[in-house]
Amino acid sequence: MAMKLLGSLASPYTRKVRVVLAEKKIDCDLEIVDVSPAENPVNAHNPLGKVPALVLDDGTALFDSRVIVEFLDNVSPISRLIPEDNRERVAVRRWEALADGSLDAGLLVRYESLRPKKEQSEAWSAKQAGKLKRGLAMLAAELGDKPWCHGERYTLADIAVGCCLGWVEFRKPGGLKWRDPYPNLARFYEKLMERPAFADSAPKA
Repeated sequence: MAMKLLGSLASPYTRKVRVVLAEKKIDCDLEIVDVSPAENPVNAHNPLGKVPALVLDDGTALFDSRVIVEFLDNVSPISRLIPEDNRERVAVRRWEALADGSLDAGLLVRYESLRPKKEQSEAWSAKQAGKLKRGLAMLAAELGDKPWCHGERYTLADIAVGCCLGWVEFRKPGGLKWRDPYPNLARFYEKLMERPAFADSAPKA
């Protein structure tokens, strides 16, 4: 049985795994699933009902995206994305944590906007939007005018940041405009979109 990735075309975390699979040239079936209903196909593999979930050839399921990409990076020696040196590895994972944390805040803003109007909390949304804005500001400041997030080559840090920016561009949580305040992030994302792995996984509703 081949590996199978359960995911959503709109999910930035599914996209992160898809980009890693493509960059490392690992074959994997993609099954698009709808996790909106309480009962959905993901529950059988991930009790949390969240995507992505990677089902291995022996039936073992891996989740979440950070666990999956670490596994995949060690499956194939092609295009290593996570450094082996401890300090270097932690630096790359720190970028990933900041990008993912910013995404989590943005997702909460979007989910709140989908609730009935009378049940929405402006204060809650503003708090999450503040986290996202601070996260983007830090990403922009730390990227500066460097070609890549960490070191002299493309790593998981760049993939995580790219997936964050792509989702913010796609969903625009809270009407956020990010390109003008952070032109270096905008240029960085455009550069990433020149890579087939990013272009082929652009988010879709």
